[in-house]
Amino acid sequence: MKLKMVQILDEKGNCDEKAIDGISEELMFKMYRLMNLARLWNDKALSLQRQGRMGTLASVRGQEASNVGMALPLQPEDWFVPAFREYGALFALGVPLKDQYLYWGGDERGARIADDLKITPACITIGAHLIHAVGIAMAAKIRGEKSVVLSSSGDGSTSQGDFHEALNFSAVYEAPVVFVIQNNHWAISLPVEKQTKTKTLAEKAAAYALEGVLVDGNDVFAVYQTVRKYVERAREKSQPVLIELVTYRMGDHTTADDASRYRTPEIIKEWEKKDPIERLKKYLTKNHGWSEAKEKKLIEELTREVETAVKEYENVEPLEPTHLFRHMYHEMPWHISEQMAEVKEFSGLGGK
Repeated sequence: MKLKMVQILDEKGNCDEKAIDGISEELMFKMYRLMNLARLWNDKALSLQRQGRMGTLASVRGQEASNVGMALPLQPEDWFVPAFREYGALFALGVPLKDQYLYWGGDERGARIADDLKITPACITIGAHLIHAVGIAMAAKIRGEKSVVLSSSGDGSTSQGDFHEALNFSAVYEAPVVFVIQNNHWAISLPVEKQTKTKTLAEKAAAYALEGVLVDGNDVFAVYQTVRKYVERAREKSQPVLIELVTYRMGDHTTADDASRYRTPEIIKEWEKKDPIERLKKYLTKNHGWSEAKEKKLIEELTREVETAVKEYENVEPLEPTHLFRHMYHEMPWHISEQMAEVKEFSGLGGK
């Protein structure tokens, strides 16, 4: 099967103007702002982790267009069901920067999504949340609601049984789900060509009689237009779809990984030419009056925003260590109670 990749904006900032109908200048600058915000937030988080001020982090560098472009078409009534490398999407939907620092700092309060946002917590278990996405979509359909569910996962999720179960169920029962795969080419250290014999991940949709769409994931216009089209189709006709966003993970899998052990610097150099932020900057500079002075002002503004979020994160009063044991059981089992008592004693908080 041969699928043609959807691309609107190329690496040199050249754009098919006829293909960006519905994307206003205001929206373009919003995309650019959010993509830069995600990168600055990410760079700061990596710095904090190296200083021992944050836990393990999964970098989003290089995937900002996929993140931002998939989130912006969603309406307030729609659900977003993410994996764990979607900061740009979360910020686009209104999640505070501080909360994501809290989450990756190991504080469970960072996983608490505001009541007015329809977003499920980050799913570390690869692909497990795709089942949840289908369940939410089916519930909405049964209730007669017009909401759509957008799930996001990496290429590694397509090697899991949950992925196939989710696609099959959604097709048979026509659940209003848009499955987005961010193909960043690596499932930790396993390259995508070792995960599948198919040329693309999008063509796997055919096995379930779904439409599969291949998109340049570093082209924010292509991502936005494609996701918008299929979100609205799911809303009106309750038809699921599989969208593969071809992008690249420029950093390590997480801060616990060393990607230099399994990929060469030459690969990185090739993908740096396709940087999603740089290509949009080139387009805005050529066509919408963007300048280095405006760039400097924007980066300074976003840097202040990130630094403020760091201060808010580090000023949050830490939880007692015993919180580790709560919120799992209505009545705590005896062996968990014993463990909690040991932690209390160890931490000097009292106990037997």
